[in-house]
Order: sequence, then structure tokens, then C-alpha cells
Amino acid sequence: MPSSTIMDLLWKLQNDGLINGQGTLIEVDSLNRLKLAVQVVQAGADLERVSKLLQWQEFEGIAAYGFECNGYHVFRNVYFKQSERRYEIDIVALQGQLVVCADCKHWKRGLTPSVLNKVVEEQAQRTSALAEALPSPRIKINFAPKVPTTFVPAILTLIPARSKFYDDIPVVPVLQLQGFLNELPCHMHSLKHYRKRIESFKALG
Repeated sequence: MPSSTIMDLLWKLQNDGLINGQGTLIEVDSLNRLKLAVQVVQAGADLERVSKLLQWQEFEGIAAYGFECNGYHVFRNVYFKQSERRYEIDIVALQGQLVVCADCKHWKRGLTPSVLNKVVEEQAQRTSALAEALPSPRIKINFAPKVPTTFVPAILTLIPARSKFYDDIPVVPVLQLQGFLNELPCHMHSLKHYRKRIESFKALG
């Protein structure tokens, strides 16, 4: 590729706010790395190859930041045990009596129907298990006591899947998380969810 073409591309990316050029140094923060990844995949680059260039913490961190910007308290990599089985949920986001349990799937080449079926089934099991496990002194999340709490499983992806929902579980591109959370209160009860009245809770600490 001619150097002039590369410079034109870098200039465009800087004008779009995706990179910051300082002489021969180019800086890109985590959010813009994610935006660039989405752009190149949509332009035809291989999703698996691009995903490998993103650190796991970047993808998960952007998702957590999106929840926090919408007023959620975020807990990452929540481990717990229920019925002698160990579980982990990537992100548990809490706002009042609403809990979103999100699984981050940025490394997949593509979510085919068979793969998606397995992914959403496993996330539904994790979410149900979390609700059943509460209250638990090992789960240090300050849930509101003695009121019905709604737990919603969700899948977060790098790029849009073939369907926005599968078995009533939302499949959300991480850069569209803002819109999903804005609409969630209106559509929550049409989604798969679990309710639990938590009689006691463990304070954060």
C-alpha cells in the first residue's frame, strides 16, 4: 500500500476521532480500539483474527463502562456455587431491583443458530443459578432486601448477530449497549427473566 494512501487513512481516522496522532506516535484508547475493530470487520476483515487483537479485558471493560454510564453498579467475574456446581458470570450489573447478567462473547467467528442456542442456554442457567444462590455470604453484592429482584440474562458480542434475540434472551453488540439499556425497562417482562425476593443481603466489603 502506498505511503500516501496510509497517511490519508490515518488522517481520516484522526478526523473521525478514532486515533490521536502526535508526530510519528499514534495513540488509541480502548474504546476506539473497539470501534476500529468493528469497522474493519464490517469492511470484510476476518472476525476471529481481529478479535485476537483485542485483549479480553478491553472488551469486558468497555461493556462494564457502558453499564456504569447508565447508572448501574457493575461487578465483574462473579464466581459462586449452586447445587455443588461452580459458576462464573462475566458482568453482573445492578440498578435498583433490576440485575443484568451479561456474558461477553467477542472471540466467536460467528454465532450460528446452533452455537447461539448453546450460548444462551448456558447463560440462562448461570442467571437462574445466581438467583437461586442468593442470599449468599460469598456473593458480595448489595442487593435490595425483601423486594422482588429481576434477573435478566444477556449476551454481549463484538458485532451484530443474525438475531437480536434468541429464546427471548437479548444478543447485544457492545457498541449498541446504550440503546439496549434505554429500552430495557419497557421490554424487560417480554424477555426471559428470573425473579427472587431476597430476604437478607451481604453488605459490600
